[in-house]
Amino acid sequence: MAGIEIVTFGCRLNAFESEVMRGHAEAAGLDDAIIFNTCAVTAEAECQARQAIRRARRSRPHARIIVTGCAAQIDPARYAAMPEIDQVLGNAEKMKADTWRGSAARIVVGDIMQLRETSPHLVDGFNLQARAFLEVQQGCDHRCTFCVIPFGRGPSRSVPAGDAVTAARALVEKGYREIVLTGVDLASYGGDLPGKPPLGNLVRRLLVLVPELERLRLSSLDPAAIDDELWRLIAEEPRLMPHLHLSIQAGDDLILKRMKRRHSREQALAVCERARSLRPGLALGADLIAGFPTESEDMFQNTLAFVGESNLDYLHVFPYSARASTPASRMPQLPRSLVKERAARLREAGASALGRSLASRVGETAQVLVEQPGFGRSEHFAPVAFSGEGVRGEIRALRLTEVSSGNLVGLPA
Repeated sequence: MAGIEIVTFGCRLNAFESEVMRGHAEAAGLDDAIIFNTCAVTAEAECQARQAIRRARRSRPHARIIVTGCAAQIDPARYAAMPEIDQVLGNAEKMKADTWRGSAARIVVGDIMQLRETSPHLVDGFNLQARAFLEVQQGCDHRCTFCVIPFGRGPSRSVPAGDAVTAARALVEKGYREIVLTGVDLASYGGDLPGKPPLGNLVRRLLVLVPELERLRLSSLDPAAIDDELWRLIAEEPRLMPHLHLSIQAGDDLILKRMKRRHSREQALAVCERARSLRPGLALGADLIAGFPTESEDMFQNTLAFVGESNLDYLHVFPYSARASTPASRMPQLPRSLVKERAARLREAGASALGRSLASRVGETAQVLVEQPGFGRSEHFAPVAFSGEGVRGEIRALRLTEVSSGNLVGLPA
């Protein structure tokens, strides 16, 4: 049996959904198949997926190739036109067991904008990953001018807290010691549920009702939507990891307005300051876009300066990529060479920030989740190398002694 291979692009939510698909495909008896779970955040992400699909067809000419994910949802005809592809599935359809058992149609993609609820999905494992992902939210009701993802994911919808608790308990029973809550717009969790319970309420319920869960981590948060209960938990709950990743996107007010973001530069800085004051030592990451349309050098310098002013530890830098039918794609575009040059400067600032952050942790003792032999991540998500192999998924107490090759070095505490 050739088995099932899943190639995942993009976010942690896709990583979670790939494991759901793996379970459905295996239960349906699918064999000798390659499933591509695509991303549409940037044109480069789509280009990489198409290249990988063509390579896969050359290397496995008889395999069944199925393509799904945001890029396939948004433009199914484009992927169906590729001769290498046997079937295109939508983002909702890929999560249904019946899809994998039944339809032989070349395109199985529904109108995702009509969806109004989402369901929890239980998975048996995460393809040998050390931490588990738990999807609690889908879709997005906001319309940032650069973003096409709402059209790939549909409106915001949340998993009821009781179902999320059941799923988390099942993951802990399978041996996972850390769970990452994921969603397209995670901080909007609960807005569609009765009583509109915010994300903080869900986090508290998970920690109270699943006491065996040792570590809970959050994926990307909109800084304009962190609720009071979540702030309290950041300050008080040691099992909630001291690591936040914020969807900042820019450090210039005019660019933020043109992006249609819901925060200002000052508000983003205030969120960073509040997080660190409530949880000293907390690590902060951020998404930033380089080369947004109309961005002047002065505007870019404001974003570059934001990295230092907010004392960020990690950066995820996106070179701006025009997405068809988004408002930003109709704004005056910057030369591609300039976009890439600014992205490189931001990444350089990010590398310096990470270096400073890692150096500041030398001398501490960290609880490191082992991801692979000789490597893991601390509660602050700092990369830690250590001697010996370790068992994937175990947590080791390590004394951080130095920085080497971009990692902290840990010795038994």
